[in-house]
Amino acid sequence: MDTILAASSAPDHVPFHAWRGYALEAKYEFLRVLRTPAFAIPSLLFPPLFYLLFGVLLNRGNSAAAHYLFATYSVFGVMAPGLFGFGVSIAIERERGWLALKRVAPMPPGAYLAAKMLMAMAFALIIYAMLAAMAATLGGVRLDPAQWLLLGAIAAFGVLPFCALGLLVGSRANASASPAIVNFIYLPMAFLSGLWMPLSMLPQFIRDIAVLWPPYHLAQLALAAIGREHAGGAFGHLGFLAVFTIVCFAVARRWLARTA
Repeated sequence: MDTILAASSAPDHVPFHAWRGYALEAKYEFLRVLRTPAFAIPSLLFPPLFYLLFGVLLNRGNSAAAHYLFATYSVFGVMAPGLFGFGVSIAIERERGWLALKRVAPMPPGAYLAAKMLMAMAFALIIYAMLAAMAATLGGVRLDPAQWLLLGAIAAFGVLPFCALGLLVGSRANASASPAIVNFIYLPMAFLSGLWMPLSMLPQFIRDIAVLWPPYHLAQLALAAIGREHAGGAFGHLGFLAVFTIVCFAVARRWLARTA
């Protein structure tokens, strides 16, 4: 299991054949997920459909709502690839013995997790591109080119905390329970972070605990990127997300090593 998880222990100089191994692992992981309709269809379609309903149809002519919901639904969109791509798939692969097979396979160190992270980032960028196209054409969202690119970068790299959280779930939950556990985390956390509506519209106790959730911090970065009102500074939000990611990954690595 250490071979699977030891991305950080890979040598500084990676030979070409090792890079080819990383690339092939990432390619087939992306194709595997793309050919899994139960994952690909909800992950790709739910955020654009929700934005179409709440950001466009129900708030027609409301530019502030269109901009706010574009930023927050971009965050909502990146949660699913990380949580489901790691939480459910690793639970299934661990239970079926696939992780044990990967451990003895002649693959570069860290390629297994790197492929899943690249898959999640690729899905996050696809979702962001779909949301951006809808926001620009239907929602009346107007941003500078730098703002579009910055929000896209936030979407791509913002998936990593949810990959770590999904890995934590997948390292403990069994295959049958993992979808329910991930959904129990995914939807309530999105609501409590103000992704579906501004926190100012929610009860005070929800506003008070919003800082506990990773999507809240990522949403504040997204709102800042498009020049909208946001809370806190960028370094504080980035620090929270970095610590959250590292802690979840470290705990998941220890748990997975025990089950090897």
